[in-house]
Amino acid sequence: MGDMFREILNIEQPPTPELTKESLLSKKKNGSEKKMTKRPEGMHREVFALLYKDNKDAPPLLPTDTGFGYKQNKAKLGMKKVRRWEWTRFVNPARSDGAQFCHWQRVSDEPKEYPFAKLNRQLNIPTYTLNEYNTHLRMNTKWNKAQTDYLFELAQRFDTRFIIMADRWDRDKHGVKTVEDLKERYYEVVGILQKLKNPNSDKKIYVFDAEHERKRKEQLKKLFDKTRSQIEEESMLINEMRKIEARTKEREKKTQDLQKLISQADQQNEQAASTTPQARKQDKKKKKNTLPVQQKINKADAVTSMETAAIRFGEGVNKGTGIAMRSQKMKLPANFGQKRTKALEQILAEFKVDPNPPATEEICTAFNDLRSDMILLHEIRTALAASEFELETLKQVAEIKQEIAD
Repeated sequence: MGDMFREILNIEQPPTPELTKESLLSKKKNGSEKKMTKRPEGMHREVFALLYKDNKDAPPLLPTDTGFGYKQNKAKLGMKKVRRWEWTRFVNPARSDGAQFCHWQRVSDEPKEYPFAKLNRQLNIPTYTLNEYNTHLRMNTKWNKAQTDYLFELAQRFDTRFIIMADRWDRDKHGVKTVEDLKERYYEVVGILQKLKNPNSDKKIYVFDAEHERKRKEQLKKLFDKTRSQIEEESMLINEMRKIEARTKEREKKTQDLQKLISQADQQNEQAASTTPQARKQDKKKKKNTLPVQQKINKADAVTSMETAAIRFGEGVNKGTGIAMRSQKMKLPANFGQKRTKALEQILAEFKVDPNPPATEEICTAFNDLRSDMILLHEIRTALAASEFELETLKQVAEIKQEIAD
């Protein structure tokens, strides 16, 4: 703008400096020096990078997804009309009292069934007649008909939540009943009715063991009420028991080693006694008729592995203290071996069996029996392969002898 006024007023303009390489480099250098800010002494480079940037913007107080400070969200406004909502009444079909409620709903939406009604699932509580009760259900002398009717009424009301049922039980009218008593009577009646109404059904009838449940809770209470001195004493006894077991195993190992030494000494005495010429001739005949050592070893290994094919699952479940999970019953023993473990995994994959099924009592027993049979099958296959190899070797030896005889 100043140059234009000077030109209009015919005022002498200052001479324009020539553009040279040195002038351009000096300008760039001066600009970079202005932008650069010196880091204070004693401040780390990472802290200085958080405080200052090239454009000298202040660091953001909140985390942002931009490199220039605060994030600025802009509202996206369209030209469409806003959909209309209204306060609408609705009925929950899962309720039987016909109660009406209200919620916000779009006017354009079609009326639908309340979506949370499908989550209210009612249990099928069995019922019985007076004749069925007098004929089949009155043998239990601890319960009368009024108490049984009240029990099934609470089961229908609270969906067999026995803790709540025991809390709501009318003790003044029907006497004192524990949770185990309610469970025992309920499952007893359900089992009898299931036998009456479905005599040909293959479904297993659940039998509740109330005495076992009482003992289990008693043991849990004793475990919970243990003092620190009792816990320390128990851990000391467990350590002593482990030391005794280790000493016993060590003595057994020494005994086995001694027996091996005795057997080796007996074999050496027999070999020394068989140094006569007649014994040597007999040894040569035996060597001709015997199979290779490796084949005998394979056969012996196959036979011994078949004999030891039975598996003892969950050996250490009851040895420890405290509570043990049922899934530990399916745990393989420590001396199972890596080869047998891989073979078992391959057979489970071959028959498409889940290697980690749910640990119910029935599944634990069936799964352990199945794996034991699978290991037995693997050992039988190994023994069969060794026997076939031995048979082929015997045939070859027989052919060689026949050729020599001819």
